Amino acid sequence: MNEVTIRVPATSANLGPGYDCLGVALQIYNCVTVTRATEPDANPMTVAAAEKFFAQAQVAQFSVAWKIVGDVPRSRGMGSSVTVRLGLLHGLNELAGRPLTAQVLFEICAELEGHPDNAAPAAFGGFTVAGGAEVACFPVASELQFVLLIPDFEVSTPAARRVLPAQLDRLAAAQSCANACRITAAFAAQNYALLRGAFVDQLHQPFREKELIPFLSRVIAAGESAGALGGFLSGSGSTICCVTLNNVDEVGAAMLAASGNTGAQIVIAQADNVGTTVLA
Repeated sequence: MNEVTIRVPATSANLGPGYDCLGVALQIYNCVTVTRATEPDANPMTVAAAEKFFAQAQVAQFSVAWKIVGDVPRSRGMGSSVTVRLGLLHGLNELAGRPLTAQVLFEICAELEGHPDNAAPAAFGGFTVAGGAEVACFPVASELQFVLLIPDFEVSTPAARRVLPAQLDRLAAAQSCANACRITAAFAAQNYALLRGAFVDQLHQPFREKELIPFLSRVIAAGESAGALGGFLSGSGSTICCVTLNNVDEVGAAMLAASGNTGAQIVIAQADNVGTTVLA
C-alpha cells in the first residue's frame, strides 16, 4: 500500500466545566491522505508524529507526504490539529501494516496534543471522558443537535491558556465539578434533559470571555432563550456551541444575532459515533 485516506471528525471539548477531560465528536470532517514519499516532510507536526509512531511501532522507517481537505475550521476550538495528527498517525499505521492499535494511536496523539479531551472523541467517536490514557465512550443519540456559532476570528490554544488564573476559588471549583458529573451522567444515560443548567463553568470560561470572546455569555443566553438546553465555549474557542432537542433554526438565529459578529456562521451538526475511519 502506497496511499491511504483517513477521515477524522471535528470535536467540541470541555463542554463547559469538563475542562481538559470531556469531549464529543461531530459529523464535521477532515480527510487526510497520506502517501509514501521519497523525501521526508519537514513540517514539524509531521516530524513529531512520525518520530513517536516509529519509536512505538518498531518498524522500518519511511517518509510520507500528506494533504488535508475538509470542513473543520482552524483555531476555532473544534480540534483541527487533532484531525491532522490522528490522520497522520493512522495513515502511517496503515502504510506500515497496522502494527499499532487504535488505543495506542490515541495515546500518541494525546501526548502530542498535551491533553486528551479532543483526541479521545476524534479517535473513538461519541461523548468521551478522558483521564490520561483511560477513556470512557458513550454513543450520542441523533435527537441531540449541536448548534455551532463559528466566529470570523481565531483563538490559539496557548493564548487561551495564558489568560487562566493560577488559583481558583474552592466553591467555584466544586460547583464546576458537580456540573461536569451531571453532564457525564446525562450523556451516559442519554437523558439529555439533565443537561439543562449543567454547562455553567468557573474553571476557564469566565476568564476567556473577559479576555478573548466578549460575547460568550450573551450568545449562550440567547440560545437558551430560543430553546437550547445550554451552551458552552467549544474547546478554547472561538466557536460557541449550544445543544438542543428542538428549535434548531431558532437557536442558531438567536445565537448569531446576539454575537454581533457579522462574519460569523452557524453550523448545525449531530454527533459522530464512529471516530477516526480508514476510507481507502
